[in-house]
Amino acid sequence: MIRRLLRVVLALVALGFLGYALARNWDDTRAAVAQTSPWAVLGAFVAVLLGQFCMLLAWRAVLAGLGSPLPVRVTGRIMFVGQLGKYIPGAVWAYAAMMDLGRDHGSPPRRTFACISLALVINLGVGLAIAAATLATQEVVRQAWYLLLLLPVIAVCLHPKVLTWGLNLALRLARRPTLDSVLPGRTVLVAVAWTSLGWLVYGLHTTMLVGRWDLYVIATGAYAFAWATGLLTFVVPAGVGVREGALVLVLAPIITAGPAFAVAVLSRLAFTLADAAAAGLAMLLGRQASSSVVVYADQNGAGSTALTPDRNLSGSPEA
Repeated sequence: MIRRLLRVVLALVALGFLGYALARNWDDTRAAVAQTSPWAVLGAFVAVLLGQFCMLLAWRAVLAGLGSPLPVRVTGRIMFVGQLGKYIPGAVWAYAAMMDLGRDHGSPPRRTFACISLALVINLGVGLAIAAATLATQEVVRQAWYLLLLLPVIAVCLHPKVLTWGLNLALRLARRPTLDSVLPGRTVLVAVAWTSLGWLVYGLHTTMLVGRWDLYVIATGAYAFAWATGLLTFVVPAGVGVREGALVLVLAPIITAGPAFAVAVLSRLAFTLADAAAAGLAMLLGRQASSSVVVYADQNGAGSTALTPDRNLSGSPEA
């Protein structure tokens, strides 16, 4: 109870600082929002949805590599509906929701837990790498050089044997059954590739909101840096306030404070609406695909899945 209250307080503090800075630049921000084309906002929303789909394919590849190949529709239901828990104070809600949904579709909790954890590590590693490659000349990134120290650590952790050892250690500490296989190296590469493509698509949404295609590289790195900063501030639900502040810090020296705040606000709006839209669509399509999944128990009682031969809704189950 105290920890949850602390997270709520920290989230309010982050929003307070952001609100104060926004109030100081309110006239410029309001003017920038008013000047933003509705088509740019719509385009940003679509780009976010496309980026999320790339992240879903990475997520599905990992889950399949761990031993639970599922159709895209079912995987989308687990991921998109479950991740709505990130908006609730406390880091456990999204994990709990996705693990519960995974169990409903035949993925044992330990596999879903491992998939979520690995997807976050890959996302963070790729995001930081993109930020480092695109924002090397920006002062705010040079001041946050210590974040880049995570890159070699993440690279080592993505080795299949190291990764499996780390995940099994976490499962033992949580008193959960350990993984029964090592994640194939090819699966990690596929997941990294889809994640990288997803980040490049996310960069389109920031670029559209900035309104300058010549700033695509910086806009992509700016959002990657902001997202990574928000994720590492894990005590704040969904990085609210922290992510926006980091985005403004990168963009303000380039496009001035008012437009930078406008981009941050509209970016949060686009992602929130995309999260809701993806969850709603996943619930609808996932329910239709659920009947194609046959759940059975292996010798250890762990759930496994198979697709009925006449209703494989996503093609080959292998990612």
